[in-house]
Amino acid sequence: MTDVAESIVEALARQGVTTIWGVVGDALNPVTDAIRRQDGMEWIGVRHEEAGAFAASAQAQLTGTLGVCMGTVGPGSIHLLNGLYDAKKSHAPVLALCGQVPLAELGSDFFQEVDNDALFRDVAVFCRTITSPEQLPGLLEQAVQSALLAPGVAVLTLPGDIGAQDLPDGSAPARFVDGPARVAPDAGALHEAATAIDAAGSVALLVGAGARPARAEVLALADRLAAPMVLTLKAKEGLEHDNPFQVGQTGLIGNPAARKALDGAELLLMLGTDFPYSDWYPEGKVVVQVDIRGEHIGRRTAVRHGVVGDAGLAAAALLELVRPKSDRSHLETVTGSYRDWRERQLELTDPGYDGRGVVAKVRSKFDNPDTRIRPEALAAAVDSHAAADAIFTSDTGMSTVWLSRFVTMRGTRRLIGSYNLGSMANAMPQALGAQALDRSREVVAFCGDGGLTMLLGDLITAVSHRLPVRFVVFDNGRLGMVKLEQEQGGLPEFGTELANPDLAAVARAMGLHAIRVEDAESLDGAVREAFAQDGPVLLDVITNPEEVALPPKVTPSDAWGFAVAKLSETLESR
Repeated sequence: MTDVAESIVEALARQGVTTIWGVVGDALNPVTDAIRRQDGMEWIGVRHEEAGAFAASAQAQLTGTLGVCMGTVGPGSIHLLNGLYDAKKSHAPVLALCGQVPLAELGSDFFQEVDNDALFRDVAVFCRTITSPEQLPGLLEQAVQSALLAPGVAVLTLPGDIGAQDLPDGSAPARFVDGPARVAPDAGALHEAATAIDAAGSVALLVGAGARPARAEVLALADRLAAPMVLTLKAKEGLEHDNPFQVGQTGLIGNPAARKALDGAELLLMLGTDFPYSDWYPEGKVVVQVDIRGEHIGRRTAVRHGVVGDAGLAAAALLELVRPKSDRSHLETVTGSYRDWRERQLELTDPGYDGRGVVAKVRSKFDNPDTRIRPEALAAAVDSHAAADAIFTSDTGMSTVWLSRFVTMRGTRRLIGSYNLGSMANAMPQALGAQALDRSREVVAFCGDGGLTMLLGDLITAVSHRLPVRFVVFDNGRLGMVKLEQEQGGLPEFGTELANPDLAAVARAMGLHAIRVEDAESLDGAVREAFAQDGPVLLDVITNPEEVALPPKVTPSDAWGFAVAKLSETLESR
């Protein structure tokens, strides 16, 4: 006989699931026991369920297949929420198996009882509670297929007295369909878009993750239209390297050339992106948007021509429909501006920059001299030493800025982060998930000190499960992006300072190889040492909190805000 827990685990194994993340206990004990007995499946016990949800989501994003995490009754399932919301907003197919009190106790306000169906309703595309063995395989099939086809989060709740019950004789095993098919765009909509493109004197491309699989078609279209290509952060992977048309990112982490590309074109062609920052779209342009999700069309900026369908198929079709543009002046002006900006940025990593070396001399509030390392130099050193097939993760905030500007997604490098939800503390657990897919592939986490310490306990997971992640910590003793937000608004810095311990010493106590870097002369050797290790390693680099990355367009009010904030900070410190 097969019980409910065994049936679930065996079906997931047939689907190709090799890793399940969570914390053991109570209602899910039959499931974890079934995992223990399942060949080819690994249980990774985390210290916080949020880390498990982030890890499962990372695996789903990197593979396009199902990620699985588990939370025990009540609090354990609640802890999953933040990581699951990140999966939702990243359109990652994730199944969360959640425990529940025994059926007889449901509705009685029993110890740890939580209404999971209500709790997860907003985050999940499918959310149900199994109340009898007869409901399998049906509910499991619906859950997994909903996650794969949306794609998104499915939550299946298992009461404590259900998992060990036998299935009825003759129960069929759960079977799952493939993921979503590519949606061909409407021919009429494509012709209207092509007519508008032909009528425009100049074109700029804003390209997102939806166009990544169609690299060849997108580059060919940019060439045909003489169009500079602005990449969203999620499109860096796969579209940045060896791309003469790309001019980096726009928005707060962007650069002046990208802004010039969008502002200077007559028509904006958006391919596979739902770039959310409306203030950074150009005004008064003809906009053509291609997106596989029709609900995305026009929700960020006014769109003249919307095309619903796969971005790659649309790009291939447009190549056949649009006329080549002979005037390449806009492209040449913008790409030249981007090259100049890149050269200025690279100066920030030069040991001779500003006559000070890569060490920034700053003074603290108490006028004590302090020596900090430029974060630009750290990011550039990591980029130099990391493998061409490395997987990068980045914490929300300044860590992402430094990665965006100084790490190139060359070769077969991959990149994930909390780029839609914008959560703190995502880089470390996402790196754990990525590393569990392939322990021989290099995984690098760009961690902020605030993000790392929020889920610090799961560094132990890297040790206990032999996950050789390289954790690179930008240790500036600040919530850096919040500091920038406050000062941009004219407010003195407040509440952003972090009383960090020696993070390298903490990591060594947990069993990692750890290196602390306090002077720039030691930086390159320390990075080299970190990448030479066989096991997990933490590189704790003391960086300058006064180093900020200004947005590509600073308004007079922004400048005034910084001036007022700095004056206030100086007066208060004295």
